[in-house]
Amino acid sequence: MADEKSEIRKPPQVAMSRGPGAAIGPAEKPKDLKHALKKLIRYMGKARYAVLLAMLFAAGGTLFQVLGPKVMGMATTVLAEGFMAKVNGTGGIDYDRIWQILMLTLTIYLAASFLNLIQAQIMAVVTQKIGYRMRRDIAEKINRMPMKYFESRPYGDVLSRITNDVDTFVQSLTQSVSMVIQSVTTVIGTIIMMLTISPLMTAIAMVILPVSGTMVSLLVRLSQKHFVTQQEYLGSLNGKVEESFSGQMVIKAFCREEETQKAFDADNDVLYSSAWKAQFISGLMQPVMFFVGNLGYVGVAVSGGFLAIKGVIGIGDIQAFIQYVKNFTQPLQQIAQVMNQVQSMSAAVERVFEFLEEEEEDESGAVKSEAARTLAGEEKQSGMEKLAGAASVAKSTVLNAAAKGQVTFDHVRFGYDPEKPVIHDFSADVQPGQKVAIVGPTGAGKTTIVKLLMRFYDVDAGAIRLDGIDIREYDRHALRENFGMVLQDTWLYSASIKDNIKYGRPDATDEEVEQAAEAAHIHHFIHSLPGGYDMKLNEEGTNVSAGQKQLITIARAILADNRVLILDEATSSVDTRTEELIQKAMDNLMKGRTSFVIAHRLSTIRNADLILVMDHGDIIEQGTHEELLAKGGFYAGMYNSQFDG
Repeated sequence: MADEKSEIRKPPQVAMSRGPGAAIGPAEKPKDLKHALKKLIRYMGKARYAVLLAMLFAAGGTLFQVLGPKVMGMATTVLAEGFMAKVNGTGGIDYDRIWQILMLTLTIYLAASFLNLIQAQIMAVVTQKIGYRMRRDIAEKINRMPMKYFESRPYGDVLSRITNDVDTFVQSLTQSVSMVIQSVTTVIGTIIMMLTISPLMTAIAMVILPVSGTMVSLLVRLSQKHFVTQQEYLGSLNGKVEESFSGQMVIKAFCREEETQKAFDADNDVLYSSAWKAQFISGLMQPVMFFVGNLGYVGVAVSGGFLAIKGVIGIGDIQAFIQYVKNFTQPLQQIAQVMNQVQSMSAAVERVFEFLEEEEEDESGAVKSEAARTLAGEEKQSGMEKLAGAASVAKSTVLNAAAKGQVTFDHVRFGYDPEKPVIHDFSADVQPGQKVAIVGPTGAGKTTIVKLLMRFYDVDAGAIRLDGIDIREYDRHALRENFGMVLQDTWLYSASIKDNIKYGRPDATDEEVEQAAEAAHIHHFIHSLPGGYDMKLNEEGTNVSAGQKQLITIARAILADNRVLILDEATSSVDTRTEELIQKAMDNLMKGRTSFVIAHRLSTIRNADLILVMDHGDIIEQGTHEELLAKGGFYAGMYNSQFDG
């Protein structure tokens, strides 16, 4: 059990969709948009050339789409002129010409569809590959992060970066790149085509731009505050649901159902109020734009009819122009939407890169395992014999350290905050093969000592030595290969019981797994389960009891057969009779191995070779069980208090 007070964490706020109208909702803004986009371009590497190619295809497809109405209008003009000639008796409808124009129009739209299909395919593949790489990099980064990072931040924040932020980036990049190119190309191409038909009608159509912009800006400002409130209370409500779901037993035990419901209803009321206002105001966007667009159509129709009567333009030109006006307002809305997407994407990318750039655990150390040396490329010296010799020396040093297991704490000082030390001046000399018990009240610093020994943290002053070598000179991985741990907070992953026991030794045989289970007194219980050793544990391990989970982790430690053992309240979740059996098995396991046992039930460590009594980060007493009882000091008081009455 950890001695230090755990940090109270806020429930993670889960990003959720805003539903209809989300396009004009306020995107989460990046701290530095330009810097985030530069990092993204560098991260994309060669994939940016594929994105550039997709942009060219998108532009080409849009140009063909813009050309379509103009060509289609030619068919209308030919049809109208032929009809008038037929009425006047001067000619007829040129169906061959109309057929040619229709075939040309079909070819143009097929070409546009083909180019858009290619760009969509390229973007889908590229963005998913980048998303895959991001998730992989984050997963690899997690394994290189120091423990202090995870102990100082909510787990939900890291999970959000690897799920929500990466998904936001992938979806936004897929949509925004093609949409930006298509929208910009459509606007430019449409203006050019409109000017070729009639500069006057183009000027009339352009009047709708400032009107549309003003209306959109007003609606965005009105809805923005409600979208912000909606997102805040979505996260808060999600947190309350999560807390209520995971804490149902406590809520029912203390009869707090009514209070919990009231807290939920309060947030739900605010969410309802902000959500309907946000959705209603954003929902006005479409009818407002439709109304403004219709004003443009009226102006174009009147001016176009006037110009057609005067013979300046043809009827087909009016048809094409009205279609261009319709196509002109849509990309403007898309550009506004894309800007929100780009901001969301940049904010998500910024959070991902912020995590990827976090300080990693220092893997430096003079003594490294042979595998670590190979991976680091440190064996590339001069000549194969020198190479093999260096690797042999490194391997020998690590193995010898594991075989002896002498541990020395030399005036260790440490604080999670250097200004507030938890361990003040800790000194102890543990001989190879000794069983050392560390006891003391909650908050004394017992678990902190174990974290320092495993180099989850490095000491602020003093030193911890393994066989006379400062552990800071060891490669962390090589150092930890020598330790086995059993914690009070059991950790099992979603796999079979066999795989969980083999976690520390994946190459172990089934017979060795069963022997370890027998030593941990869990073999009979496992055989009583459906599937036996092949039964799969669920994600939380709730399909077995807390005590049985503890026994499985003990079997895992027995199978790993490490030379130095750390047991942090390893039998706290089992009954007294099973505890006695486990204690015997653990005593046999600890023979010849250096063992550190953190215990609150002092009856379990009476046979320890050395008992270190800690209080406020210092050793206040040390000795054997009998010696400490004879002193009648702090330890004797703790021990006797557990047996009063």
